[in-house]
Amino acid sequence: MTPETVMEVARQALLVIIMLSAPVLLTALAIGLAIGMIQAATQIQEMTLSFIPKLLGMFVALLIAGSWMLDLVVNFTLRLYENVPALIG
Repeated sequence: MTPETVMEVARQALLVIIMLSAPVLLTALAIGLAIGMIQAATQIQEMTLSFIPKLLGMFVALLIAGSWMLDLVVNFTLRLYENVPALIG
C-alpha cells in the first residue's frame, strides 16, 4: 500500500465524517444562533435556555437525515471492503 493510497482513503474517510456531522452541527448552530438573538433582544441571559431546543433540533435532524447518513456509511464501508484486494496488492 503506497502512501498516496493511504492518504486517499483517509481523505475519503474525512469527507464522510464531515458529511455525517454536517446536518446535526448545522442544526445546532442555527438553533443556537436563533436562541442567542432572542436572548439578546429580551435581555434574558440564561445559559441553559438553548440546551433543550438544541437537543430537540438535533434529534429531529437525526430523524430526517438518519437514513441518508446510514446509507452514506454503508456505501463507504462497502466500497472500502471491495477495494481491499486492490489496496493491499
